[in-house]
Amino acid sequence: MYFEIADVRLEHIDEIELLEKQCFSVPWSRQALISQLPDDMHIFIAAFNDSGRVLGYVGMMYVLDEGYISNVAVSPECRRLGIADKLIESLIKRANEKNLSFVTLEVRESNLPAIELYRKNGFSDVGMRKNYYNKPTENAILMTKFLR
Repeated sequence: MYFEIADVRLEHIDEIELLEKQCFSVPWSRQALISQLPDDMHIFIAAFNDSGRVLGYVGMMYVLDEGYISNVAVSPECRRLGIADKLIESLIKRANEKNLSFVTLEVRESNLPAIELYRKNGFSDVGMRKNYYNKPTENAILMTKFLR
C-alpha cells in the first residue's frame, strides 16, 4: 500500500478526530488535537494515501532534549501494513534532528501489538504507571528509546 509521511495541518484534524474515536476509549478533543499541530514544541505527522486520506498519525511534544509521544494511531483497516513502523521511524528521525536524548511513551499493558511495535523500534520498558488508563482502568507500561 502506498503512503507518505507529512506534517499534520489544520485541514486534517477532522479525519484525525474520527480516528481518535475509532482507536481510543477516551479520545482527545478537537481542541487538544489542534494544540498538537507542529510548532517549536510539537511534532505531529501522519501517513497519507495517494488521495490524501489520513491512514494513521503520531504526535510528540518535546521540551529541552526530551520527547514525549502522545498518541500513535492507525486506522483499523490499515493495520499490519507497516504504517505505524514508518510513523515511528519518521518521528525518531525528527527527534534525532532535534538532538533529543530520548523519546518516551505510555502504552496499555494489554496492548501487546503496540508493545511489540515499540520494542521492535528500540523502546525498552522503564517503568509502570498504576491505573493510568480508564475505560477500562489499566496500568500503563512506560517505554523509552534512548537516542544518545
